[in-house]
Amino acid sequence: MTDEAMKPSPASLPPLEEKARAYLQVWAGSMAQVLGQIAGAPLPVECALEAPPTAAPGNDGDLQFIVVSGGSLQGEMSLRLPRTAALAMAQLFLSEAQDAAAEFKPDHREALEELLRQIAGYATTALKPAWGEVQLRLESGTSPSWSPGASGWLTSAGGSACRVEVEWQLSSALHAALMACSPVAAPAEPQAEPPGTGPGGSQGIHQQNLGLLMDVHLDVLLRFGERRMVLREILELGAGSVVELDRKVEEPVDLLLDGRLVARGEVVIVDGNYGLRVLEVAAPPAAG
Repeated sequence: MTDEAMKPSPASLPPLEEKARAYLQVWAGSMAQVLGQIAGAPLPVECALEAPPTAAPGNDGDLQFIVVSGGSLQGEMSLRLPRTAALAMAQLFLSEAQDAAAEFKPDHREALEELLRQIAGYATTALKPAWGEVQLRLESGTSPSWSPGASGWLTSAGGSACRVEVEWQLSSALHAALMACSPVAAPAEPQAEPPGTGPGGSQGIHQQNLGLLMDVHLDVLLRFGERRMVLREILELGAGSVVELDRKVEEPVDLLLDGRLVARGEVVIVDGNYGLRVLEVAAPPAAG
């Protein structure tokens, strides 16, 4: 008996529990947010257990990805995109006209991978309030060898600017982690304001003065890495020279304000321009 024959069919899986549904709703919301920003218009994405009427059975032309989850949620999730839906999402990302008859080129695959990485980045941020620190890593792959603990679809509504059809499967390990993980404690109730911090106190005056500076323009820089070089090496630089930095590709980049580190994040592409998705805000310097 083959591995495929041993896998449970979607109809045999139990109903999606509340925590697993909340996890998939985060993915649906993150996908809608990223695609909507690219399209310049709302693009709702829904989480469903049943395949949409337009979804074709799986075949060799489909694109398969694995999302490896670490941190407070350990396990894997597979994503299968039918070729037509994968092409539509890649065309949207590349600002190409939606053409289902177009050839699926390597550029489309690269664009789709970058799109899914951006969605995973949004999902990482959105998962933190309920599940704490979760790391998500996207990998290209084939059909998963593990038996799913839950499965379903992420789909766009009819009439959307882009056709979204993504079949997801949660590994049994990730499904169990979702069930076992306790929600992060809610923030404590705000305490009463200490004397002097109301509108008439010194803190209120400080806030009023700070408001005068809010429209001041400041220059911020992204720092991808550093390298110390002797003068001889600098003088030898020319067209085509490569300077190796001290930071790996997967490491976050720094956001600097007047030479001071204010945040770290990952590089994204927004409307053809570089951008930074903030993952961590630097702590303010201690008072001297």
